[in-house]
Amino acid sequence: MSVSSAAAEPPAVRRATSVVLFDLDDTLMAHREAVEAGIVSHMRELAYTGDEAEARRLWHALEEEHYHAYLAGSLTFEGQRRARAAAFAAAHGHDLAAEAAGEWFTRYFEHYRASWALHDDALPALDELARILPGVRFGIITNGELDFQTAKLVQLDLPGRFAHVIASGAVGVTKPDAAIFRHALEVFAADTPVRAAAYVGDRLRTDAIGAAEAGLVGVWLNRRGDSPSAEDDADAEASGVLEVTSLAQLPAVLGPRLVAEQPTPPPVE
Repeated sequence: MSVSSAAAEPPAVRRATSVVLFDLDDTLMAHREAVEAGIVSHMRELAYTGDEAEARRLWHALEEEHYHAYLAGSLTFEGQRRARAAAFAAAHGHDLAAEAAGEWFTRYFEHYRASWALHDDALPALDELARILPGVRFGIITNGELDFQTAKLVQLDLPGRFAHVIASGAVGVTKPDAAIFRHALEVFAADTPVRAAAYVGDRLRTDAIGAAEAGLVGVWLNRRGDSPSAEDDADAEASGVLEVTSLAQLPAVLGPRLVAEQPTPPPVE
């Protein structure tokens, strides 16, 4: 009995690939710049007086305080927005009730959203990584709500670049917990085996050390030349964290590391 050529072919082999995951805000997207532009535009619209540089610093501090309260579970997503709005307005002599604070933030958000833009080094870095790591897959791990972060990717014309977006709001775990990094790898592995993986983010502890302690190659994008604490510096060194000051440096620094991490594939008979 003859056997057809199709029946004689071995089953398809899914080739394992490298995975490079990114933080979104202040890593790929120029979040801080958009925040600063948005709050200054909103101030001018409301005719708030005062030093704009100081206002930018205050708004950034309030974002750090209240957004982390949301991540810790002590405020809802809407609650942290209203708390930030009320505190900023109060500092400018404007008292806001809860509902009014929500409306205030909604208007600020329109200014912020109009300023969304990628860092100039983002797309060239993705293109170069794709060139030097054939078959590499990209993804996002972000602390935030999936719908909100996905809207940024859509406006920035990025969805086709990333195989998966992992958001803490959907997973129920925030960075630097190892569980969110491992969950991301499980999601990717369900498509195609993962040979080596890295994570790139602008926060040393939350992003790079967290990823490294979860078994990925952790990369700290230190755009502003910050000096880490002694504890963070020691943990980063112990976990093999790589540091870059621009995504333009990423392919040269990360490429050899991922190639070295990849095991030799077994022969296919």
